Amino acid sequence: MFIKKIILAVLLILLLIVPLTRLDAPAGGGKQSGTGISKQTPAPQRYVVKGSKIIDVKKQTPLFFRGIGYSPYLSNETPLKGEPPGNDDRYKEHFALMKEMGVNYIHVFPTKMPEKFFKELDKTDMLYGQDIWIWAYEEDFLFEPFLSKTMEDIKAAIDHVYKTGRPDRLVLFSIGDELQADSVVRTDTRHPGVKSFKGKHVSVENRTPTEIALARLIDGAMDYELTRYGQRHLYCHTSWTHIGPIGNRPDIEVPEENMIHPDLGDLICLNIYTYAKGVRTSPPGSVTGTPYQGYLEELTAQADKPVFITQVGLSTSPFEPKPWVPGFGGHKIEDVPKAFEAVWKDIRTAKGKEKICGVSFFELNDEWWKSGEDPADSARHEIEDPEEWFGFYEVGPDQRLVPKGRIPETIKKLYGSP
Repeated sequence: MFIKKIILAVLLILLLIVPLTRLDAPAGGGKQSGTGISKQTPAPQRYVVKGSKIIDVKKQTPLFFRGIGYSPYLSNETPLKGEPPGNDDRYKEHFALMKEMGVNYIHVFPTKMPEKFFKELDKTDMLYGQDIWIWAYEEDFLFEPFLSKTMEDIKAAIDHVYKTGRPDRLVLFSIGDELQADSVVRTDTRHPGVKSFKGKHVSVENRTPTEIALARLIDGAMDYELTRYGQRHLYCHTSWTHIGPIGNRPDIEVPEENMIHPDLGDLICLNIYTYAKGVRTSPPGSVTGTPYQGYLEELTAQADKPVFITQVGLSTSPFEPKPWVPGFGGHKIEDVPKAFEAVWKDIRTAKGKEKICGVSFFELNDEWWKSGEDPADSARHEIEDPEEWFGFYEVGPDQRLVPKGRIPETIKKLYGSP
C-alpha cells in the first residue's frame, strides 16, 4: 500500500508539471536540450563547439568574436538583381579600416563575394561567417517547392565557398535570417501536426512547424557539404528577438507557442538590438541595470550552446520616420559611441557572459540599396529609410568610406579591451 501511495504521488506530480513545461525544455522556456546533432556526424575540422565555447582546434584556444557585419555594395550598386559585389580595390580600403578597429571576424551577407575580397582576407588573421538569407516572407516555409528552391540556393552558397572562398577561414554557415512573424504563424497554422524531424544529422522533437522547416534546411546543408566536400563547418539559424526565444514579453510579435528558438544547429545566433521588441521590455540586468543586459542574462540562462550576438547597431538616419517603432532610426552620430560602450559593458559583465562567444556590430558601411523600393533606390541615400544608415562609415561621392564621428574609434577601443 505504501509503495502504491508513492507511485500515485509521483504520477500526480508529473501531471502537474508536464503541462507547464516541455519535457525537452530547461527552466526559462528554452528548448536547447531537445535539439541534437548526431554523434555520428563529423565535427568541423578547425572551429568546433565544446560546451558553451567555440574552440580553435589548431590553437586549442576558445574564440571570442569581435565582429562586424559586412555587405560591400556601394552607391549605385544593389544585390536585388542577383549581381555580386564589385571585384575591385575597395577591399584594400575596407580591410584596412576593419583591421584598424581590431575586428577578428567578418559576418558576410552576400553569398558570392569576389576573389579580391578573399585575397585581402588572406593578408589578415580574420575569420568569417557566411550568412545565407532565405526568403523571410514566404507564404509557407514547409511548402515543398520553397524548400527545394531554397536548398539549391544554399548549395550554391556552399559551392562558392569551396570554389572561390576560403573554407579554412570560414567559421559558420547561417541558414536564414530574421523570419517574419506573419509567415511563421501562417506556416505553423497550416501544419499543426508537424512537430518532429529526424534527418541524417539533425533530429528535433516537439518543435514548431517553422522550426522543422529550418531543421530540414540545416540538415540538408550539412549533408550536402559532408557528401560533396568531405567536411563541414558550424551551422546555425539567425533569428531576432521579435519572434523569440524569450516569450514572456508584452511586445513579442508571435504567440509563445509559435516562437522560434535559434538552437537548431551547433550554436545560438541571434540579432539583439537595444530597442528591439522583446529586449526593451526586459527586466534590468544584474550589473548595469539595463534591459539589454536583462535580456542577455535570461537568454544565457536557458542556453546550453554558445550564444553569438550576430547583429547589434544603431541607424543614424536624419530622423526617426516610424514613431511607432522607437529607436529604429534618428540616432545622432555623436550619441552612438556612448550607446555602443554601454552594449559592450552589458555583454562583458552579464551573468552568463561565459556562454557568449562573440558580438558582431552592424555594420561597416551604409547600404544605399535598401530597402529596394524601386530600380533607382541605390542611387540615393533616403532619409526616410533607417535601413540605409547603420554603417560606421558613410559612402562618399568617390565611393570612399567616410567615418561617422567617433564611431570607428569607439569600436577600436572596445575591441582592444578585454
